[in-house]
Amino acid sequence: MPDISDIHHIPSPGTFKVPPLSAAARVGDLLFVSGTPGYHDDGSIDEGDFGKQFDQAVVAMKKVLELGGASLRSLVKVNMLLTRQEDVAEMNRRYAVAFGPAAPYPARTTCVVASLPDPRMLLEIEGVALVTSPKT
Repeated sequence: MPDISDIHHIPSPGTFKVPPLSAAARVGDLLFVSGTPGYHDDGSIDEGDFGKQFDQAVVAMKKVLELGGASLRSLVKVNMLLTRQEDVAEMNRRYAVAFGPAAPYPARTTCVVASLPDPRMLLEIEGVALVTSPKT
């Protein structure tokens, strides 16, 4: 049975100052990835551009997954938070490319929310992955 000493926290890989959280936490063979917005490493964001924010969020999530010993293909569950209903179709298109290129895809929940912590954020991606490489 794991205990608190078995939790390995993954800090944010970028230089941008993030809120008080870990980018991910690993327990055993599972990696829990915090909500990942489309920020660039320097904290900038492509305001108003859902596609660019989605692509950047995937790049950022991939970095965190790799630091934790996982990958996009080892994701078990993904939660997508969007601020605009009209972005759902574009999200599905980009999601199929980023998390594919073919099924099986991770289990997923998609929610359209009223807002995210930074009003410039159009989406946030979080997930749980199976670790595929040794603890770092």
